[in-house]
Amino acid sequence: MKRVFDFIAAFIGLLLLSPILLVIALWIKFSSKGPLFYTQKRVGKDFKEFDIYKFRSMVVNADKIGPSVTSGDDSRITEVGKFIRKTKIDELPQLFNVLKGDMSLVGPRPEVMQFVAKKRDEYKKVLSVRPGITDNAAIEFRDEETIMNAYEDKERAYLEIILPQKIKLYYNYIDNISFTNDIKLLLHTLKVI
Repeated sequence: MKRVFDFIAAFIGLLLLSPILLVIALWIKFSSKGPLFYTQKRVGKDFKEFDIYKFRSMVVNADKIGPSVTSGDDSRITEVGKFIRKTKIDELPQLFNVLKGDMSLVGPRPEVMQFVAKKRDEYKKVLSVRPGITDNAAIEFRDEETIMNAYEDKERAYLEIILPQKIKLYYNYIDNISFTNDIKLLLHTLKVI
């Protein structure tokens, strides 16, 4: 039932949001050089990697010229990127990931292998379900980039401070997974964004 709901809701969401998606796409294309979308390998259900889609919010090759963790003061973020990251509009292309079956609307946020490999035991439970666009951790850490500004070694802070907190929230979601809770999380996400 969850997969059917995800597919229908993602399809309807893409249709309803298509005018906004078009405006953002044009804004990105005309304001900076580079591709419209940013794709990155993330770890999904049962440790299977997939390409996650986002609107590009940083300069081309940003992943090769800086850390894998981003803070709000990162000079690689474009002017458009500042807006779409703050409003989470950069995440909307993940509705295509939901259509493909890589992701769900609600579930633990997918992580890069670099961090999953360092927390492999904890991720066995996390990756027993399909990752999602939103969940408790996405809501709790919606200002993660601002939080990361406080740390000099951002990757270490993410791995040792932020990620363990997220994993606890992922476990809480998995232990209480239900269609009703998913609807509540979707509505709460819309409210806080």
